[in-house]
Amino acid sequence: MSKSAPPPHSEPQPQPADANPFAQQPPVGAAYAPPVPPAPRKDNVALGLVAALGAALGAAALYGVVIGLTKHEIGWAAVGVGFVIGLAAGKVGGRNPALAVVGAVLALGAVYIGQLVGEAMIGAKDVGVSFSELFFQHFGLVQEAWKQDADPLTFLFFGLAAFAAFSGTKKAAA
Repeated sequence: MSKSAPPPHSEPQPQPADANPFAQQPPVGAAYAPPVPPAPRKDNVALGLVAALGAALGAAALYGVVIGLTKHEIGWAAVGVGFVIGLAAGKVGGRNPALAVVGAVLALGAVYIGQLVGEAMIGAKDVGVSFSELFFQHFGLVQEAWKQDADPLTFLFFGLAAFAAFSGTKKAAA
């Protein structure tokens, strides 16, 4: 008779669902610690607004330089302006729905300022004055030149930037 066979009257031990009898046991020699839950996300609307404003100022300047150097408005750059603003607002500020709306408004302003910066860069080269003189001392002329150069595509870029900021804020906060 074999000693390895269990007696016929003994009950089989219940097994875990994955059929691993050692799955419920901690590793030998290691202390068992349950997994740490992730920290709750804190919404900070004020900090999100500050981050979005900083991103808007930086993106507007960069967008203006791109326009000034290429002498063209570039659609993907306007989308990038909006996305950067939305990303900053959502990552720093959290899930507050007001951040998405404010991000879209800031994107509109950033694209407008960027287009004015680009217009001033182009005009300064044409007239032979410095950018700062034209932009700061003759801002009305820069705005008039922008109005004359504005076309439906210009306003499409506003919409694309606002949409990118709105959706970027939502995605970054998720």
